[in-house]
Amino acid sequence: MAEDAKWYVIHTYSGYENAVAAAIMKSAENRRMQDLIQEVNIPMETVTEITDGGEKTVERKVFPGYVLCKMVLTDDSWHLIHNVRGATGFVGAGGKAVPLTEQEIYDLGVERHEIVTGYQIGDTVKVTDGPLAGFLGTVEELEPEKDRVRVVVSMFGRETPVDLELDQVEEIKE
Repeated sequence: MAEDAKWYVIHTYSGYENAVAAAIMKSAENRRMQDLIQEVNIPMETVTEITDGGEKTVERKVFPGYVLCKMVLTDDSWHLIHNVRGATGFVGAGGKAVPLTEQEIYDLGVERHEIVTGYQIGDTVKVTDGPLAGFLGTVEELEPEKDRVRVVVSMFGRETPVDLELDQVEEIKE
């Protein structure tokens, strides 16, 4: 069932996000529903505030009044969420919970997938996919957080920078 888990947004009373998150996890533990309710997340951001006393770095909620929950939606898990004090329900159309899309999860930074590349800036690599498959090039820029790599490829005697995804390039082993 764990592979059916999706991220849902739960609306809460303002200021109750931490209490709701803790209560959801505690209720899931008490009812032995950890397989249904796997993770609760309150998206936070670090902000530098400038006040009369100088600069101060604080953590604040990205979406006040909302909690993200990775769960398998069943009648039992739905009732658990609705019975938590401070939670008003799921975000969705017509009272029906709608899960976040993969792109929304990625954009929110809720789940981070660490990407390890075997190459660095300046390394010679081979393009393995796309119209330039088989070409050799030199890594000019590397942005693992955006899943991008810029490779300078020699085409028709000219150096041409090409933006590719990380998995379209492989390191050449000497």
